[in-house]
Amino acid sequence: MKEFIEYLVKHLVDKPEEVRIHEIAGERTIVFELHVGDGDIGKVIGRHGQNALALRTLLAAAAAKQGKRFIFEILEDGKEKTPGSQRKKVNDQ
Repeated sequence: MKEFIEYLVKHLVDKPEEVRIHEIAGERTIVFELHVGDGDIGKVIGRHGQNALALRTLLAAAAAKQGKRFIFEILEDGKEKTPGSQRKKVNDQ
């Protein structure tokens, strides 16, 4: 399944060399993390989420044939938040 997803996604994006997929297969669940290059996440998700929905539907069918459920995450490289970026400034009074 991993190779199939990678093949599809590489034909959707502008930077196919930056597409990476991590697959973690458990006893009952398969987890896919799809990493795409900067600015390509919109192409993977598609207009109104159509591309992402199609990918999720294919994965659901393939996982069901194996008697498993799946989790599919689409992540954009270069946009990861650092732990300190979410801190709020607090004024001491």
